[in-house]
Amino acid sequence: MMTVKEVSKLTGVSVRTLQYYDKIGLLQPTKYTDSGYRLYDDTALERLQQILLFRELEFPLKEIKAILDSTNFDGKKALSQQIELLELKKQHLENLINFAREIKMIGVRAVDFTVFDRSKIDEYAKRTREQWGNTDAYKEFVEKTKDRTQEEDDRLAEEFMELFVEFGTMKNESPDSERVQLQVKKIQDYITEHLYTCTDTILASLGKMYAGGGELTDNIDKSCGSGTAEFVSQAIKIYCKK
Repeated sequence: MMTVKEVSKLTGVSVRTLQYYDKIGLLQPTKYTDSGYRLYDDTALERLQQILLFRELEFPLKEIKAILDSTNFDGKKALSQQIELLELKKQHLENLINFAREIKMIGVRAVDFTVFDRSKIDEYAKRTREQWGNTDAYKEFVEKTKDRTQEEDDRLAEEFMELFVEFGTMKNESPDSERVQLQVKKIQDYITEHLYTCTDTILASLGKMYAGGGELTDNIDKSCGSGTAEFVSQAIKIYCKK
């Protein structure tokens, strides 16, 4: 585990920025100490790497969160794109360095600005943004959230978590009971109303994520009681098979 200061020193991301990422739900600590200090494990650092990748591609933070939390996010694919983008930037910097050395050695013989051309980098970033954003759910998400304030996002996140808190009070019931299944419907409807159309296929994938372990599972169980994430996952699985 690493403290927020250690993560800041390792990554170059300021402590204030990491605190803000936690506040908006983009990068939450793995856990907090009894004194309230943030601690991060390797999984959290991997997510931070992915965040920084999309920042390099000039994605807004709100859209980065939507992509990383989506069911079809491919970390390996994102890493390959990061490598390609960095290679392009490396070549661009090497060209600038060589150009500057030539000026130093022989002076400027002709007006030539081609070395400053960033079109390859910009075009690659553009294609990547289009690729990650080329789903109906993503486009719908962007449209529904484009004018939403941070305060509104925070309120909606709290309301959404309350649905899981209610699930936590039902764990003594069967996941296929009418009451529990109606609660699953509430989650599906809430996502559809405020984020994107939540089909049964998408909901089934989300259910697997809730109980898949890691940060998301821990956060649900921490807020709603141990075992809630698994219970929700089972209830969603039953709901989507009907």
